[in-house]
Formats: sequence, C-alpha cells, structure tokens
Amino acid sequence: MDQVLQHAAKKINITDFRPEFFDLKIDKEKLTELLKDDSIVVLNTIEKQIGELIKTQTPSERFSIEQLQQKVVEHLNGTDPDDYGVWVYYPWNKRLVHLLGEEEFISVRTSRNMYKITPEEQSTLRSKKIAIIGLSVGQSIAQTIATERICGELRLADFDTLELGNLNRLSAGVQDLGVPKVVIAARKIAEIDPFIKVKCWPEGISEHNLEDFLSGGGNASILVEECDGFDIKIASRLKAREKGIPVIMDTNDIGMLDVERFDLEPTRPIFHGKAEELNKLTPTQTFMHLKNLTFQEKFGYLTKIIGFENTSEEMKVSLSELNKTITGWPQLASAVTLGAAIVSDACRRILLGKFTNSGRFFVHFNELIK
Repeated sequence: MDQVLQHAAKKINITDFRPEFFDLKIDKEKLTELLKDDSIVVLNTIEKQIGELIKTQTPSERFSIEQLQQKVVEHLNGTDPDDYGVWVYYPWNKRLVHLLGEEEFISVRTSRNMYKITPEEQSTLRSKKIAIIGLSVGQSIAQTIATERICGELRLADFDTLELGNLNRLSAGVQDLGVPKVVIAARKIAEIDPFIKVKCWPEGISEHNLEDFLSGGGNASILVEECDGFDIKIASRLKAREKGIPVIMDTNDIGMLDVERFDLEPTRPIFHGKAEELNKLTPTQTFMHLKNLTFQEKFGYLTKIIGFENTSEEMKVSLSELNKTITGWPQLASAVTLGAAIVSDACRRILLGKFTNSGRFFVHFNELIK
C-alpha cells in the first residue's frame, strides 16, 4: 500500500497550480509525447466554441444547426480544427482541454457580462491586479472575481493547508485534504479561465515578503485582507496606505464590509481610527509589536476594531466559547458566499471609478429579510 501511495504522489504534484499550454503549430511533438500517457482525458469541443463565438459576433442572426456548421467551416478557412486555438493541460486532474485562443476565449466567456460591464470597462479591468490575503473567506472571493473576470492578475497568499473542518465553508472536496489553500484556489481559477495570471504565496505573508506581494511586478490595484493573523492584518494595511492601495475586508458575520480608500485618502487612519495606537506604527514595528500578543490581547484589539455591537447574537456566543468548546473562528458557507459577492462588487466599482467612499457597510440578512 505504501508503494502505491508513493507512486501516486510522484505522478501528481500537490503543489501544481499552473496549466500547460500547447499550440499545435509549434508544440505538436510535445503534445504527442504527453499523450503517450493513456490516463489523460481529452476534452475537445472547439467547433462548438467557434460556433458560440460566431453567434456572439452576430447576435441579430438566427442560425439553423446546418447554417452554423457551415459558418464554422468558413471561419476555419481550411485550418485543421485541431490546430485552431490552444490546448490546455491540467496536470492535477490529467485533463487536456481544447480552447479558443486567449482573445476569442475572453470575448466569448465574458459575452454575458454585456452591458452590465461594458467592453471598455472589461478592457480596463484586464489591466488590474487584485491581491488577497487569507484563502478561507478569500478563496470564495478569488473565485467570484475570476468568474466575473474583473482583473487580469490575482495574487493569493495563505500558509495553511486544507483541513476537514474547513469543508463547512470552502469550495473544495475531500480529495483536496492536505493541499495548500492557495493551490486549491489557483487551480479552480485556472479551470475557470486559464488566461488569468495567478501568483501564489503558499508560505503566507510575513515582514520579508509583504513588499513583493503588494508591489512586485507593479502595485496591486486593491488589497483584499481576509487573514487571521493580527500582525499581518495591521501591517498589510499600513503598507497599503504607504503605497496608496485601497483595502477591502469582509467579516461575513452580518455582512459587514470595510472599505479603506488609501488611494484617495493617503493619511486616513487604519480601521477608521478605531485603534489609534496601531495607526502610529510602521509595518516593521507592527510585526515586532503584535506577533507575540496573547489570545486575550488580540481579542481585545479585535473587539475594539470590529465593535462588539457589530456582531450577531450567534457570533457573540461563539466567540465566548473560543478555545473552550470550539477551536476555530466560526463561519458559515452562506455568509462566506455573501462576502464574496459584496467584495467582488465593491472591487469592480472601485476599479472602474464608480465607488469612491471609505466606510463600513452592512448587508445584514436578519435585518433585510424578516
């Protein structure tokens, strides 16, 4: 049995999250070599995708099946269908998928965003970079952002691996247990849209890599902060303010959304001034001062920052039982999903200049639906 498990581990690397691209005009030999592995599943719907492309380009036309097939033939113009577009291989599930090329793929995949997001806005969003710290709540946010395609690059950071207790709220399965959370998120994004650039920090964020996370390859357009580490929570805000990067945080208990527009308000106190003593620290001082806080000290800061009045009655009970009858911060899948929606919506509007406020906002279902 041990030999079987070792053999499987060699074939599938649990840290793989980047798909491989093959253009048959130049990569035919490489793809032929790959396909010597007869366990690979090939998925080829390229002609249907071309048909969908044609329909999106001529929305007023109504084609019969035969007419659309003829249009596909005309579109190929003698090109072998196998040579059209790009082949994408996902090593973690051994799927080889034939897709339209990048521009045509994006055009078709986002065609039903129209005109909720205009073509000009979609073009603007492609240049944006969104950084997310914390891939429990953040995983759902990252997946929603990618599905809506409101950026061209996602930066994901979390040091943790998936545990069984995470499956009450994360979009993952038992086959992912033990896999780094950033890898699970990055794989899902690649399966939705392999052309979105994803960078991963599986070691999490520290004083040594915060600068690179926020600014390596250009400043992040927005920081979404969803981490548990109190020192990272503060230091990332201080560094974001220093660089003029807006910060968004969803606390998901009663749909509470924090927005801090450091891009528009460069001297704005972090957390809306609710912990003035933290506002005076530098990022380096934050790591030194806060990383060794006791649980009680961290809880005191969190109570001051979030406000006990901004928690549900159920959460108050849960918090009183932390480290007594429960071991982790309580979260529900429905609240995490709501958080993904409101964070993604806020990110899109900030990136398009349609939302310029800082503040604390609530989408509290118990108050809205009763």
